[in-house]
Amino acid sequence: MYLSKKLNPLIIVVTVLAFSMVLLNSGCTDQIEPDSEPEPEEKITEGSITLATTTSTYDSGLLDYLNQAFTEKTGIAVEVVSQGSSAALNMGRRGDADVLLVHDRKSELKLVEKGYFVDRYDVMYNDFIFVGAEDDPAGLQDINDPASGLALIAESESTFVSRGDDSGTHRMEEHLWEGAGINPEGQDWYLSIGQGMGSTLNMANEEQAYTMADRGTFVSMRDNLDLQIVLEGDPTLVNQYGVMAVNPEEHNHVKYDLVIRYLDFIMSEDGQELINSYQVNNETLFFPGYGLE
Repeated sequence: MYLSKKLNPLIIVVTVLAFSMVLLNSGCTDQIEPDSEPEPEEKITEGSITLATTTSTYDSGLLDYLNQAFTEKTGIAVEVVSQGSSAALNMGRRGDADVLLVHDRKSELKLVEKGYFVDRYDVMYNDFIFVGAEDDPAGLQDINDPASGLALIAESESTFVSRGDDSGTHRMEEHLWEGAGINPEGQDWYLSIGQGMGSTLNMANEEQAYTMADRGTFVSMRDNLDLQIVLEGDPTLVNQYGVMAVNPEEHNHVKYDLVIRYLDFIMSEDGQELINSYQVNNETLFFPGYGLE
């Protein structure tokens, strides 16, 4: 005995479709579709910051090297304004820059204390040197301290070219003249030109004169100069650089969130190693951290 009841056509259609799906799926059991699309990686920060800095970091080529690595890592571009440290500090005080890399430590610390800048770090150092013509008319190679060297220059009235631009280098030079008890201003042999380090070295080269320079810029230009180092190595010639942010509470338009990324990068292990590894003519120009005991 069997049922002769007619089947519902809708049930037949649903059953056939379900059976077809089973057959289709049985041929591709090794292909597992994800439940959902993976979460995209966090978008790299984009934008730009303005860095006010001294001519020595720019002329030496260090900043191109550092900033390229930073931009590749973060997507943040760095617009560089290169000038004397005093001008860079004033630019930051006005809020016309986001971050500074300069070398006038005494002034930097005073301005941090006054609230113009925050998050200052001793980022790197090198040293100042005295350079001059090969014949060394004042005899600086025979002594080893800056005060005695400047005294010999003054006594022999040998031509000395000064930046004269109120930069960190110029301020150090003035400090050394003062320590030697000599005021060179107005002397015929003392040329104050109001220019950056590169221009000052070129002028000294033309005049076959003495000048004081940061080692980084001199080494980067040495192949095109007929000058040599005549005095170096005294502890008073340490050239300390600091990096710091413009205080966003003083200038709320500064890009402080991006600057923090820059400070974190340059003070990181990788950033400090980049500074240490940068060389020109197989000579290291800057050393990471703080240069004094």
